[in-house]
Amino acid sequence: MYRRQRHFYDSTRRYYLLGRDQLIADLRPEAGAAVLEIGCGTGRNLVLAAGMYPQARFFGIDVSTEMLTSAISSISRHGLEDRIRVAHGDATALEPHPLLGTERFDHVLICYSLSMIPNWRRVLERAVSRLKPGGRLHIVDFGSQEQMPTLARTLLLRWLSLFDVTPRNELQKMLTAMAQHTGAHLRFDRLFRDYTQYAVLTLPEGSAKR
Repeated sequence: MYRRQRHFYDSTRRYYLLGRDQLIADLRPEAGAAVLEIGCGTGRNLVLAAGMYPQARFFGIDVSTEMLTSAISSISRHGLEDRIRVAHGDATALEPHPLLGTERFDHVLICYSLSMIPNWRRVLERAVSRLKPGGRLHIVDFGSQEQMPTLARTLLLRWLSLFDVTPRNELQKMLTAMAQHTGAHLRFDRLFRDYTQYAVLTLPEGSAKR
């Protein structure tokens, strides 16, 4: 699907993948922090974040070799090869060390990827398991759009389905259960009349996910 789309993906998605820049602005990683993006696509978010936070290290995985080709080109074009490392990987079976040389991360971000992954619950579980104590999971994705006008919501959902995109309406429930189980703090917002779900799950200091 991305063989051709990758060439104009970023220029078109900026109009409706809302909340990505807010997520990056909210990262605020400490010096030396390791940041992983699951479903990094063209590398757009990684390049932007690396420019904002030169003291951090960035990593990305994606299952699409076509998108990774664009990501590698973008990373090289911006001269960020020494600070961003990407690899082909399946988020449902996340084992980052063989791919990226890093076992755990201070931040894991997932931007508009859960809605495209059938086993999205497994992705959340693997992502949290790879966080360091006190680490944060950042998520932005499509909401249910229930606060939008009926016609607009119907047309949007029909259009998203053409790209195998399904809003994860149980995301808040899943994250709430994970927060209760781990003792984590959950911030969950519905932005733009529930067009976007925005979440930050912060593990407690001293937690040790295995």
